[in-house]
Amino acid sequence: MSASWKKVGNEARLLLIGIPVLLWTLVPVYHLFLFAISERDSATSGRLWPKHPTLQNFEIVFQQKHFYLNHFWLQMFNSLVIALAVGAITLFVATTAAFAISRLKVRGGRTVMNIALFTYFIPAAFLAVPMYKTMSIYGLLNNQWSLILAMVTIASPYCIWVLKQASDKLPWELDEAARMDGAGPLQLFRLVYLPLMVPSLVAVGTYSLLLAWNEYLYAFLLLSNDTDVTLAVALGHFLAADDSPWELLMATGLIYALPPAAIYYAFKRYMVSGLTAGAVKS
Repeated sequence: MSASWKKVGNEARLLLIGIPVLLWTLVPVYHLFLFAISERDSATSGRLWPKHPTLQNFEIVFQQKHFYLNHFWLQMFNSLVIALAVGAITLFVATTAAFAISRLKVRGGRTVMNIALFTYFIPAAFLAVPMYKTMSIYGLLNNQWSLILAMVTIASPYCIWVLKQASDKLPWELDEAARMDGAGPLQLFRLVYLPLMVPSLVAVGTYSLLLAWNEYLYAFLLLSNDTDVTLAVALGHFLAADDSPWELLMATGLIYALPPAAIYYAFKRYMVSGLTAGAVKS
């Protein structure tokens, strides 16, 4: 009986903590939605629900009827292409690097990984100007590849570390058995390593994709043409006006938030298992 009451007490304490945190998290999302379905004059009325909710703001966004939204679909496409490219390249770099460090035991691999992780001691915002200068030297400014390479640089150290930790947990007997059957490094990588690393690969791929999707500072510095920028940067243009159309900004922001939310919930099982791989030794 005492054990059951203790369990109930623990669950009650968790609820007392979890419910306020959940509400605190959902309040901004609710106000985002509230603005998105409000008319212009009533968007800032302070009501918990608008008198005349409308979907007209979404129609304006989808049909690009406002001058800030002239390139909405193109900028959404830019965001998607850049995010997918960052996810794919980061996944390739991190996977091969982690395999070389963890399974092939390349000399100096761990040192290189630790040096790369050391860059996280410097806030990414402080590296923005040096990154801008670097891209300028190589003639990549106002080119989407500049943003892709910058985000791969930022995402790769953490992804390599996660995959290396997960790779260390794989049984060495599998490698030895594959080598006894005549498998070379590439076959070992393709037939043994990759199939066993799927949860972690999905996790780091999703992480890098979402990181690039939500990036603003580097996209703002490295891209300037309206036809090349991501939608995150385009949303910032709304704030430049003296009388910003907040209802359109929030409607666009809500639309922009849907793809990463869908991606996260589609792969959340892999995200949890993949990002925690190697955290506890068996």
